[in-house]
Amino acid sequence: MENTLAAPILGALAGDVIGSTYEFHNVKRTDFELLPPGSSFTDDSVMTLAVAQALMDSREGTPLSTALVERMRELGAAHPNAGYGGKFAKWLCAESAAPYNSWGNGSAMRVSPAGWFCQSLEAVEFVAAETAKVTHNHPEGIRGAATTAGCILLARNGASNEGIAAYATKCGYSLEFTLDDIRPTYTFDVSCQGSVPQAIKAFLESTGFEDAIRKAVSIGGDSDTIAAIAASIAQGRYGVPLDISTQIRARLTPDLLAANDAFCVAYQVR
Repeated sequence: MENTLAAPILGALAGDVIGSTYEFHNVKRTDFELLPPGSSFTDDSVMTLAVAQALMDSREGTPLSTALVERMRELGAAHPNAGYGGKFAKWLCAESAAPYNSWGNGSAMRVSPAGWFCQSLEAVEFVAAETAKVTHNHPEGIRGAATTAGCILLARNGASNEGIAAYATKCGYSLEFTLDDIRPTYTFDVSCQGSVPQAIKAFLESTGFEDAIRKAVSIGGDSDTIAAIAASIAQGRYGVPLDISTQIRARLTPDLLAANDAFCVAYQVR
C-alpha cells in the first residue's frame, strides 16, 4: 500500500465521485477521464458518512437503529439535492421512520463503514443488516449490505480472490460471468441482485484501486453506486492512492469531510 491511505470509507466516496458523471452517461470502456468537470459526491457518499456517524454514536450508547435514522435524516436534510431515489427521499422527510421493504442497492452503497467497524464476519453481517433494515428491510436489501461488508472485511484481512468469491457465492450471488461477458448488454439496474455481484466482480478482476473503479464504471448502469461498492472492497486490499484521496477530499463539503475524518480518527486507521 505504498503511497496509499488506509483510511476507511474514503474508498466508497472515491468510487461514488468518480462514477458520478457516468451514471446517466454510461461509458463502456475503462479509458475514460477519471475526474472530469462536474465530478461530485452523491447520495452514496452522504449516506455512507451518515452510517459512519451512526456507528460512532452507537459506541457511545445510542441504539444503532435510532442513530441511523437520526444521522441519515440529518445529513440528508443538509444535502437535499444529492440525488436520492424517490422512495428514500420520501422516507427522509416522512413522519414515520418505518422501513419500506426496499431491495435497492442503496443498502450496499452505504454499508462500507460496517466493514471497518467490525472484526469478525458474524459481527459484520449483523451490523450490516442493521444498517440496511432501517429502510431496506427486504431480504435482498439485507443480503446486499451484509455481503458487501463481509467482502470488505475479508479484503482488509488479506483474503484471496478465491476466498472472497467463495464467500460471495455462499451468500447467494453467482459470479459465473466476466465483465467482458456482460459489458455489451448490461443496463441500469438499481437492485442489489443486479448490481452487487457486478461490483464484486469488478474488484475480483482488478489489479489496483483505480483499476477496480475503472472496471466497475466500464460496464455502465448505475455507475456511481457500482463503483462505490467495488471501490469499498478494493480499498481493503489496495488502500486509496494519495493523488485520488486528495482529489476526492477536495470535493467534499466541510461537514462531510469532518464526518469522514472523525470516523478515521475513531478507529485509528488514518
